[in-house]
Amino acid sequence: MVNQLQFSMPRFMRTRFVVSTLFLSSFACLATYAENEQAVLDTVAERFQPADVVEEPDFQRHVSPLLGKLGCNGRSCHGSFQGRGDFRLSLFGYDFVADHEALLVKQDEPRVNLEEIDASLILTKPTNADLHEGGERYKLGSWEHHLLRRWIEAGGKFDKQGIQKLVRLEVSPSEIVFSKQDEQVQLQAVAVWPDGTREDVTPLCRFQANSEQIAAMSSTGLVTSKEPGDSHVVIFYDNAVVPVPVIRPVSQLAGANFPAVEKAGKIDELVVAKLQKLGVVPSGLSADAEFLRRVSLDLTGTLPSASDVEAFCADPSSDKRAAKIEALLQSPAYAAWWTTRLCDYTGNNSDQLNGNVIKNASQDWYDWIYKRVATNEPYDKIVEGILLGTSRQPDQSYYDYCESMSKLYHKDSGATFADFPSMPHYWNRRNVKTTEERAISFAYTFLGVRIQCAQCHKHPFDQWSKDDFAEFKGFFAGVNASQNGKVPKEGPDAKDYERILADLELKSGLKGNDLDKKLAEFLKQGKVVPFPEVTFTVPQKESPSKNGKKTNNNSKIPETARILGEQPVALAEYSDIRQPLMDWLRSSENPYFARAFVNRVWANYFNVGIVEPPDDLSLANPPSNKPLLDYLTQRFIESNFDMRALHREIVNSRTYQASWQPNETNAKDERNFSHAIPRRLPAEVAYDAFVAATAEDARAETMLTDLKDRSITLAGASARNQNGNQQFALQVFGRSIRESNCDCDRSNEASLLQTVFVQNDNTILSLINGGKGTWVDQLSREWSQAGTAPEQKLPKDIELTKEIRRTEVRLDKARKEKNEEQIKRLEDRLAELRTALKGGEPQKTKGTVLNDEERALIARQAFLRTLSRPPTDEELQRSVDFLASSATPVEGVRGLMWTLLNTKEFIVNH
Repeated sequence: MVNQLQFSMPRFMRTRFVVSTLFLSSFACLATYAENEQAVLDTVAERFQPADVVEEPDFQRHVSPLLGKLGCNGRSCHGSFQGRGDFRLSLFGYDFVADHEALLVKQDEPRVNLEEIDASLILTKPTNADLHEGGERYKLGSWEHHLLRRWIEAGGKFDKQGIQKLVRLEVSPSEIVFSKQDEQVQLQAVAVWPDGTREDVTPLCRFQANSEQIAAMSSTGLVTSKEPGDSHVVIFYDNAVVPVPVIRPVSQLAGANFPAVEKAGKIDELVVAKLQKLGVVPSGLSADAEFLRRVSLDLTGTLPSASDVEAFCADPSSDKRAAKIEALLQSPAYAAWWTTRLCDYTGNNSDQLNGNVIKNASQDWYDWIYKRVATNEPYDKIVEGILLGTSRQPDQSYYDYCESMSKLYHKDSGATFADFPSMPHYWNRRNVKTTEERAISFAYTFLGVRIQCAQCHKHPFDQWSKDDFAEFKGFFAGVNASQNGKVPKEGPDAKDYERILADLELKSGLKGNDLDKKLAEFLKQGKVVPFPEVTFTVPQKESPSKNGKKTNNNSKIPETARILGEQPVALAEYSDIRQPLMDWLRSSENPYFARAFVNRVWANYFNVGIVEPPDDLSLANPPSNKPLLDYLTQRFIESNFDMRALHREIVNSRTYQASWQPNETNAKDERNFSHAIPRRLPAEVAYDAFVAATAEDARAETMLTDLKDRSITLAGASARNQNGNQQFALQVFGRSIRESNCDCDRSNEASLLQTVFVQNDNTILSLINGGKGTWVDQLSREWSQAGTAPEQKLPKDIELTKEIRRTEVRLDKARKEKNEEQIKRLEDRLAELRTALKGGEPQKTKGTVLNDEERALIARQAFLRTLSRPPTDEELQRSVDFLASSATPVEGVRGLMWTLLNTKEFIVNH
């Protein structure tokens, strides 16, 4: 049954729209409603039900939304790029001017016939399934028919100058909490217009359910409960997109029945508040070893060493977790890993850069960001250096610029690009050259908004229109990026360029790679060579021409541009037209900038963002926990965009430190953060983990501080299979290629190729087999220096141990199947085999045999190195038996390490 009390105000509070043809015109009636903000106009379905209705519908408020509701301007109908049946509307109907012209003017056969109203095609075709390819959309005599007919009868009017911006769309209820399956709630949508009119527009809205498994949504706004869980339903009208949370508890522990749980701070309070509505109980606290592995990999991209794990687990201090977090935040590895993440978001791709003469632009990019992350420079300051980036310093000539850059890359310069105040390479990418591409890239990188749809039509899941995009891209019109050897056309720069070429005595006509190679040779010799650069065009104010008309000396830059959702900006008022954009980003009122970064950081720790995908902050893709995202965003802004403070608060929370092991209430939860989600290691982290797990002790202990050869320090990414085992491994494990405006350029999905790589590739096998600098090599040297030769077990002992292992596997299976007869037989056989192995003197060749205590120490170290925990008693015994069965201790260690590196537990963070 529909619970009317949940969504609708009492009927006596609503004013009935009663039309008297004798005493009251529709205009006077609307004016009456505008005077009373509490009054809500009845729906058009009610008002236009009578055939003799005299109210005149409004094109923007009624006709256009109705066409959208009927599907006329959808992708598969007249809203498609080519239209349908020689009739085209704007997609989703947000270009009112174009749609009005299409209905009345543009078509060979106009859809509206003002002379013969009932012959109008928008009345005849949609009401006749035989005539209309799209089938019957509404019935003759219906309110839809009366509304459209009345609009035509009144002259098909539309005031192009009177387009109004919807103030807001009020949807009730604002949250739906179901108690059982098939329960129903009707949504109500009230449009509020600038003139004060409030109208129930529910029949004109489009509705969408984000998860049909949780809630089904009818075309009239009736929500029906399905499976337990939580999701959103979304309401569309005019430019409004309003999400409504839908919750159905998954257990009887919701609300007042929810048990008391530990909360360490505001994050936990907000997470638990949502879990309480769902009846989802969070998992217990993670063990010390589990926490250390998780936070080390997440925060620094680094596997903790065996000694780190032992020391941390043995530390009795109550604040040891907070202390460890602080130590990790201060480490070079933290700066390296989060520099890599920022390079992902900003698109540092070595293939796409119009780089400098020595092809070092991607490394410059990385180094510039690394210096600022290491010193904890505020996030907004880092973005400012990128967004406002230019190659030259103020008042620096082109020659002086080329001279300073040439000196920078000389082997004895002692200078670094990281010292420059800005990083212009962001604007010098081959795949981001046009103003449209720059606008899309900027919105993705710094706002987490996918605005590309608005290039051609209204965004299907957000408020952005084609006009919004066109006005927004103006901020990027003044950026200019050059390439190597591109000759400035005129002015002082052209003279400086000619001077450099003359000094180099370059042959004319040299271009492309040939020119680049020659310039690189000169650079090595310490000569000044021309460098590509990023500049910006200074906008100029309009001035009257001779005939009195205004002119703009810079036709490339528009007079105004409009920030998304904001007022237009007069660009001529700024020496750099990107400055107002930067001012808007760091404003506390900005709805995207801080939120996008916070959401991406959260996704790094919890497998999914509070908004998922993390780079899609559209209105139709609302956060799973809005209060949580609001809180973290506000905290980030109040801290002056302190990245370390953001990381610190998240990883110190009880929510982050929860165990990965679920309980019966949260086993299926993947979006409300009730337990840790095991997730595959990012490519760079995975490769470094292989190296750290197999490295000799001296190297393993310094992975946090010594970044030499670390994958997390590699600068530019590439989609090409570059030379080198390390690059191939990173490609196999899904390193971001940084080519598109999507976080999906990085893949953390498992694949068969990854399995084959870990099992058989020479890169991994060389780490295990004892090459220089590995743990196996270290053990071999230690045994050799102790004066003992490796033990050599004879085939009899080896075969006995292998038979024991096979029997144990069969016994485990029999126990699971509860086959008592087979269990008894296998237990007897196992006892015989173990007696045979232990009976008499061990067979060996020359050398000293390691005893079980020594094997246990080696096994324990292997587990600490790889899985960052000690083995269980059963794992330890099996490992000792395996080492004992191996031909030599070295072979045993190799086999044990190979096995551990191939476990799921190693390759995932949990």
